[in-house]
Amino acid sequence: MRVNDIKKYRKKDIYSYSFGPFPTFELLHTKPEITESVLVHSDATEEIRDKLKQECGKTGVKIIYSDRTVEKVRDKDNCIIVGVFKKYSSILEHNENHVVLVNPSDAGNLGTIIRSCVGFGITNLAVIEPAVDIFHPKVIRASMGAIFKMKIACFPYFHMYDQKYGEERENYPFMLKGEYPLGSFKHPENRAFSLIFGNEARGLDAAFRGLGKSVVIPHTQSIDSLNLSLATGIGIYEFCVKRQWEAEEEVIHR
Repeated sequence: MRVNDIKKYRKKDIYSYSFGPFPTFELLHTKPEITESVLVHSDATEEIRDKLKQECGKTGVKIIYSDRTVEKVRDKDNCIIVGVFKKYSSILEHNENHVVLVNPSDAGNLGTIIRSCVGFGITNLAVIEPAVDIFHPKVIRASMGAIFKMKIACFPYFHMYDQKYGEERENYPFMLKGEYPLGSFKHPENRAFSLIFGNEARGLDAAFRGLGKSVVIPHTQSIDSLNLSLATGIGIYEFCVKRQWEAEEEVIHR
């Protein structure tokens, strides 16, 4: 990719960008094979420049020192490092736990959810379209580069995801009118699960109540609902962390 070909991000492009040092180093560590180049602004410190030379030297990734190019693609004046990478596709793992997002529309929420997933041990994410562009630089930045550790697959309809993965797992749609309060039941230990969450504004359609065990996160009546990224984080924590601790305590007290 030539310097003159680098331009402001567009969804139809085959390339995207990681804005900032931390997401860019995550890109270099995790997926150097898709990294086209790293753009460096003159405002970058010597420490950052030296670290980039070391990382790019290991993988052969090209460093481009160009204020003009960085300023052309960045969305904030304080962005001094930009990673240029090729968009890629993933295949979800059948025997692993999944998070499923139905029509997510906010780039910041999606990035935050991806970071929470990786932090709590879920590395498979299904996105049901229409949805926010998963490779938008705002998603990359909000995930702090955790997206490069995720397998993400997009599906035009939920039933296409369910046909491919549903038979081998337990489904837990999270809904305001869910039948089971979170924490009131135990998930079968020998089954993978899918935690399913709806759009920020609408949530999940009522039809999802008939899919597996519909779950509600209890909260006071002072609010109508929780933010999507917060609700997802609570759900992942309950299923991936809290239950593991409880299982370990049961073994200790036997």
